[in-house]
Amino acid sequence: MKKSFFKFLNRINKVVLPKLSNKDPNTLTKIQKGILAYRYFILVNSLD
Repeated sequence: MKKSFFKFLNRINKVVLPKLSNKDPNTLTKIQKGILAYRYFILVNSLD
């Protein structure tokens, strides 16, 4: 159940949240860094 929940969240993130992979992490604001960390956390948990 945990894996399917994170896969569902990952699909929602792809649609709703902005892509920040093309930007330099040093130039991101704190909010953008938080979004990037959240997306990474969801992605890692959906792959396990």
